[in-house]
Amino acid sequence: MNSIEIKDLSLNFGDVKVLKDLNLSVEKGEFLVLLGASGCGKSTLLNCIAGLLEINDGQIFINDQNVTWYEPSERGIGMVFQSYALYPQMSVKGNLSFSLKNAKLSKEEIEERVKNASEILQIEDLLDRKPAALSGGQRQRVAIGRALVRDVEVFLFDEPLSNLDAKLRTELRVEIKRLHQKLDNTMIYVTHDQIEAMTLANRIAIMRDGLILQLDKPKTIYNFPVNKYVAEFIGSPSMNFLKGTIVPNKQPVFKLEGGWCESPDLSNYNFKENIKEEKQIWLGIRPESVVVGDEAKKMPVKFSLEAEVVEPMGADTLVWSKIGGQEFHFIVDGTTTMNSGDSVLVGFDPIHSSIFDLDSEDRL
Repeated sequence: MNSIEIKDLSLNFGDVKVLKDLNLSVEKGEFLVLLGASGCGKSTLLNCIAGLLEINDGQIFINDQNVTWYEPSERGIGMVFQSYALYPQMSVKGNLSFSLKNAKLSKEEIEERVKNASEILQIEDLLDRKPAALSGGQRQRVAIGRALVRDVEVFLFDEPLSNLDAKLRTELRVEIKRLHQKLDNTMIYVTHDQIEAMTLANRIAIMRDGLILQLDKPKTIYNFPVNKYVAEFIGSPSMNFLKGTIVPNKQPVFKLEGGWCESPDLSNYNFKENIKEEKQIWLGIRPESVVVGDEAKKMPVKFSLEAEVVEPMGADTLVWSKIGGQEFHFIVDGTTTMNSGDSVLVGFDPIHSSIFDLDSEDRL
């Protein structure tokens, strides 16, 4: 059963098309993340679902009810904003209960809902404080609590962790995941942070220029990106892209632009269709899919590089180099001794690569 369904949704700001004929179904209890760079339309789409923006075309359904022209308060959603949106003159308890008082709920019902929300979010000892006396993480918990007390089935999060430092972001990310596991409500979460997306989502929608480029499970998007943009956007460090040519043979082989000691066999790669003619491509391989030393000797694709820049990161070390004049980086275990200028044998299996057409940048 779909909790939210969007049909042919379009939104224009003057002559600018911000959202373009979007279609999206979100299942009941799903955690969907809208991911993309600033300006891609993800927050705009969330605001359309919430009723904060009036769309130009299309329909929005929440729990099988057409809410396209409903007011935000009538849509049965709770929204958590990046800026917390707390009333500074009110206590935490006052912030939590404000919408409930406006809805004219009984005093007993309000007390019960505030008590339940504060217990779930572990803010019982903060109820008498005002927002100015809270840390950033505590304020965000209260902001989530304001949505939680409304007892709705759908929660919308608009970059709720972007104002927090790295440690607090990690802690709150875990708390939000626990909250979803406990409540099993439908949640739509907007972020530009791929780590938040990969760790929180059941599915991720990658957006660009008002369009959804790929909608799938995190692991599928990571391993099988539909185009070069998605491949670049997901993964840290980012994917390597080697420019070259596929030459059809008994098995297709790859010729690197700028030269290669051998033309590696791509028979392990799962092409969408047979390669019948020579084609210019991008061959993408993630740094973590590259192996070195004795392991590299066993790989179908292998070559020697000179380590140019070595970046120790604790558990791992990131090594930057070049092949045929093109940037290439890979990860080795943090215990591996490696220095700038070292010659390194690296290798990978094409089954772990992604190949894209040079012009369209679509996956082959």
